[in-house]
Amino acid sequence: MGATLRAVRALVLLAGFYLLGFVMLGVLVAVDWAVAEGGVGGVTAKVWIVSALLAIPIVQGMFALRTPKDEPLPGLSVTEQREPALWAAVRKLAEQTGTRAPDEILLTPDVNAAVSEDATFLGLRPGRRRMYIGLPLMAGLSEPQLQAVLAHEFGHYTNHDTRLAAITLRGRLQVMRTVASLHERSRKKVAKEEAKQEKKNAKRLAKGKEAGEVDAGSAGLSYRLAAKPFLWYGTFYLRASQGVGRRQELAADLAAARIAGRDATASALREIPVLDAAHGFYMQSYATLGTGAGLLPPSGEVFGGLRHLLAGRADELDEMRQALPEEELSPYDSHPPIAERIARIEQLPDDGRALTDARPALALLTDPARSFAELERSALTPEAHQLRRAADWPQLVNDSMLWHADQDAEPLRTAVTEVHGGDGSLDAFLDAVDAGRLWEVAERLPKSQEAQAATGRAAREFARPQIRARLSRMTVVELARLGRAHWELSWTDAARLSLPDGDEEELKQALDAAVEDVPDTRELRRLLARAR
Repeated sequence: MGATLRAVRALVLLAGFYLLGFVMLGVLVAVDWAVAEGGVGGVTAKVWIVSALLAIPIVQGMFALRTPKDEPLPGLSVTEQREPALWAAVRKLAEQTGTRAPDEILLTPDVNAAVSEDATFLGLRPGRRRMYIGLPLMAGLSEPQLQAVLAHEFGHYTNHDTRLAAITLRGRLQVMRTVASLHERSRKKVAKEEAKQEKKNAKRLAKGKEAGEVDAGSAGLSYRLAAKPFLWYGTFYLRASQGVGRRQELAADLAAARIAGRDATASALREIPVLDAAHGFYMQSYATLGTGAGLLPPSGEVFGGLRHLLAGRADELDEMRQALPEEELSPYDSHPPIAERIARIEQLPDDGRALTDARPALALLTDPARSFAELERSALTPEAHQLRRAADWPQLVNDSMLWHADQDAEPLRTAVTEVHGGDGSLDAFLDAVDAGRLWEVAERLPKSQEAQAATGRAAREFARPQIRARLSRMTVVELARLGRAHWELSWTDAARLSLPDGDEEELKQALDAAVEDVPDTRELRRLLARAR
């Protein structure tokens, strides 16, 4: 299907939404006219009011909601003078795919590559082109793999897919917003009716009568019924507009294989889900580990630190590459399953282009470290920029883990203060235990529903691991502040608490003794005295 036909198809689908809206308004007018002809004044007024309330979200969906302006995605714009090798590679790929090169290249903080075009006149008139390349994506790909990814994106330019995004997006947004508006009005009706019934029940209870069941009944039904045609059309719209997207993706894959090679394309498709998972884990477990403590990684390492994780967990990631991700097929997904795309590429004849001795994709950048640092300045939020920078990763991990341990110990400090007084310190806790108040303190700690329902011996067994865990955190924090404990950075595993030889086993025994049925704090006191 050519660009003109696809533009016509997108326009017809969008026009169908407006046609459905006019039909719905016409039905409301017909109902109002029929009721008015019946001559029942009271009923006529109510029907007109309901019709007006139904017409408002329909009209809003059709005309009042403006389509968001296609703003560029956030990223670091790099000029040809700044990154000549990257621009040269991109221009060569554009030439090989037979399309115009982008006017702007932006480096982004995610595992993705994308293209956009500010096309006009229903997508038929070309506009400014942008190519987005994720720096974390480059951190995990070789140069041929990156070429395959970018060639795939240029395939969308060649097929004019990027020009038609505005029309399709407008239709999707209008349908979804109209349905959401109608459902929101329905929810408000239901909530109002339920509140009304609950108020009546409160009066009945005050009089000693039994409360009735709260049931909204048919409240908001008219809005839900009005939303159904739009919901149906939305389903049809997604199927019609995204079904062709699968063919476009497969065609772009073939373009990538032709230009970058079969093996590079297939391996890039295998790599991207692995990189995406690794990046998500890295951002959660490393890059943002210290935000609670007011810490960020060193400059350039917020996004650039992913390289350390990829190197440290190479074997684990290699296992993930061999097992293709299982995806649930959806008729509304514009991308075919990754396993299907890989299988199609791997079935192509061997073109003799192997991946051995390939340079990392970051070699295309003049100074990758500087790019990662500058990307932070453009991508991080103003709130993130206010955080302190750790001197290095070991400091970030130690200080962050200390903060998390301190937060975990806070409920125990509060419980000690409430039960025994004092400052809630470790010494105050040990004094409370020696005073026979351990289980009173444990009673004040947060509990699960199961623990709350337990009594007697069972309640104590529920409380014991809870109080031991928080006591462990409190003790470790104290030892760390005394210089007898610290957390060690690991790119292959979780951060590990390091104690002097012998202290780890001694600490374990001391904690166990402190939360026995007959608590004994002597071992823990001896350990602390030696540290001090």
